[in-house]
Amino acid sequence: MSRNSRGWQLAFTLSVLLVAVLVGYKVYLNFFERDFAAVHAYQVARIQSILKDRDRFRFAVVGNINNSIGIFERKIVPELNRSGVDFVVSAGNAVNGSGEDKYRALYRSLGHLRLPYLLTFGENEHSRLGSYRFYEHFGPYLFSFDAGNSRFLFLDSAGLTHASWQLGWLEQQLQAAPLPEHTFVFSGHPLKPVDLSGVLEFDDSYLMEPVMREAAAGIIERGNVDAVFSANLPLYAQQRHHNTDYVLTGGAGGLVLNNERSYYHYVIIDVQGDRVTITPMPLEIGQHPFWRTVESLWLFVHSLFYVGYLNFILLMAVLVAISLWLRGLLFVERDYYPDFDLDATPFAQRRLRIAHFTNNYLPFIGGVPISIDRLRRGLRQRGDDVLIVAPSYIGPAASEPEVLRVPTLRPMGENQEFRLANIFSPRLYRGVLAYRPEVIHVHHPFWLGSVGLFLGRRLKVPVVFTYHTRLEHYAHNVRLPGPLFRNLISHALVRRFANRCDAVVVPTDSAEEYLRLIGVKRPLYVQPTGIDVARFDTAPQARIDALRSSLGLAGKRVLITVSRLSREKNLEFMLEALAPLLRSHPDWRLLLVGDGPQKADLRARVQTLGLGRNVVFTGGVPPEQLPLYYRCAELFVFASRSETQGMVILEAMAAGLPVVVVRSSGIDDTVRNGENGFKTPLNRELWRRRVDRVMGDEALRRRLAEAAALFARDHSLEAFGDALHQVYAEVLASRGGTSLPAVDKACQ
Repeated sequence: MSRNSRGWQLAFTLSVLLVAVLVGYKVYLNFFERDFAAVHAYQVARIQSILKDRDRFRFAVVGNINNSIGIFERKIVPELNRSGVDFVVSAGNAVNGSGEDKYRALYRSLGHLRLPYLLTFGENEHSRLGSYRFYEHFGPYLFSFDAGNSRFLFLDSAGLTHASWQLGWLEQQLQAAPLPEHTFVFSGHPLKPVDLSGVLEFDDSYLMEPVMREAAAGIIERGNVDAVFSANLPLYAQQRHHNTDYVLTGGAGGLVLNNERSYYHYVIIDVQGDRVTITPMPLEIGQHPFWRTVESLWLFVHSLFYVGYLNFILLMAVLVAISLWLRGLLFVERDYYPDFDLDATPFAQRRLRIAHFTNNYLPFIGGVPISIDRLRRGLRQRGDDVLIVAPSYIGPAASEPEVLRVPTLRPMGENQEFRLANIFSPRLYRGVLAYRPEVIHVHHPFWLGSVGLFLGRRLKVPVVFTYHTRLEHYAHNVRLPGPLFRNLISHALVRRFANRCDAVVVPTDSAEEYLRLIGVKRPLYVQPTGIDVARFDTAPQARIDALRSSLGLAGKRVLITVSRLSREKNLEFMLEALAPLLRSHPDWRLLLVGDGPQKADLRARVQTLGLGRNVVFTGGVPPEQLPLYYRCAELFVFASRSETQGMVILEAMAAGLPVVVVRSSGIDDTVRNGENGFKTPLNRELWRRRVDRVMGDEALRRRLAEAAALFARDHSLEAFGDALHQVYAEVLASRGGTSLPAVDKACQ
């Protein structure tokens, strides 16, 4: 193994170990760390119990803990435990952010104190919805209690409590009888400005709001408060106004400057009867930048894993994804070239059993059913066995030895012409298992197509998927927001399904390019659907004349289109583009062959455009009669942009018709511009000019028609069947097996 490979393997191993460590840490946090609520209620009771009937006691005040581990938890907490104080009060900013993780980390640090403690509601406790967490975990923002010979009042300096209510409460507390001997007030924001020279440049936002602080200071000084303790700045400052000491302490863990005013410290308050002494306790300590960085990293990790499962799952997913990516990158062998040693000859020479799964089939008229029927005929001509698994339709079922009809649940679609097969029908699974296919060929990436993929997996036979339909153009048939289905879901559905199959067949090069662009990795085979060239090539003239007469086309020049009458076929574009030509040429007719949900709307549009005599609607036509209809016309016109191939274009060419179409995938590969027809952008004027040119130049029309017929002859049913049989042979060879599949009991 190369040095580079060993390095990547080490990186993968470390990533996996990190995942294991973090999972263990998450388990520890959830099972060994306690939850907590209303902490102040318990702590106040402890303080009152300790100070009962005492007029001599000591307590400590700390400010700006800021979730410090290296300073507060490891340096100050041990000193406080040894100092002989009775309890500890935070003057504000005990957390460095108000997230749930920060509160839990603080609670863990305070758990190292062997003393009761209380927190003042400060700026950091309030920020980013932290007030809700403070209230839940510790208690109200504004509260007071009596203990020993003193009263302790905690203000909401962050402004969550309305100023008028808070000032009234403060005045009432300082006048309530019996008055204690001493009173101490705690406010996260200072009430008095301090000298900031030589420290840092701060504006006055560190202070309580002006109106509130002036009124509160007046009430406090009239009420003979002994001291007011605040935080919010990284320094120690003490000043006296009207017998009240204002103490600012901010050195319990946040960033300090380590000079004569900004240093790590805490404050001791010694109450001896009627006398109160306030003493700052400097700490000759510092924190190396490296350890401060480690501390921040620990808080980050604690934040991710202790707040909730969403963050945990997110990070775990990222780590697992990175691990799998590294593993695939380094340890999975890749061969980007085809297997040139693969010998498909034994399978190519065999008679194969192929089961086709489709969501629609004859007698439903559409491109997919016709394509499947032609493939069935091509495979049968070369000797293969074929089973079509398709929905049943209304009406008496004819004998169909090669078709397994699945009972339907309900009709679907705009005109309810689609049939939703019952994919839970036992008949479906029994029939397929009895047939024992060697290859399963699916024609839709959902419903019966998904059943085919499922059975392929269970029977351990290859699954081939033909990409027939541009699903994004059928967003109007789906009960989802159009842009969501058109721009995301349709492409994701095709990509995911295709990548689960063994091979994918596409009718054109542009369809292959599309699948590669959306991320399909499976082998792709470009194979246009075949047509029965001989059936379209000739037709008795007498029958053609009779049909023209019955349709009112005798002596008329005819344009024809064959299409399902639905929105995705873009027929309104065609009618609007042809309207000027049809009105200016009274002897021209447009023969519109097909049926569908938009039929009534199109008839109304024809009348609006004044084309009632120029457009002939034939309705649905059986496939075997289509050659006669093509032979009635001189030019085939088409405007759909939702095709993957456009089989009707090949049929028209086989019938000797030139074509004029709109550029789109599939069609673009079939029509050779200026050779067998014309293709234009989606522009009515350009498209109309091409139609007018072909119909107005008989020599050009004949030349295009001859080239179209020659092009169509290369797409015979025989060639189609042989090509797909070769695809089946190659996917079977790639599986490396030659025996028939065993019946999986799980499918029975």
